[in-house]
Amino acid sequence: MRTHLLLGAGLLALGLSGCKTNCRQLTEAICECATTTTDRTNCLSAAANAEQSNYPTAEQEQDCAALLPKCDCRLVDTAQGKANCGMARPLATDDGGV
Repeated sequence: MRTHLLLGAGLLALGLSGCKTNCRQLTEAICECATTTTDRTNCLSAAANAEQSNYPTAEQEQDCAALLPKCDCRLVDTAQGKANCGMARPLATDDGGV
């Protein structure tokens, strides 16, 4: 019985630790682009604090989910890279920006 309780508590802890919003995951991906450990740590701390006071809406969560696979640290210093990570408006396309 005790083994089952410990296993249940362990699984609960694992489940809770993996419950980050899409926007939090996107912010953490952007933080990983920081050039120094100090900048990265400060960014991650700011992300945690910001989420506590400004939880994302369902629409923002969808937007972040769409951006997650596109966000790439190798491109984050470019206009397209910033747009891919949600740090800038998407670039206009050849079809008139539509």
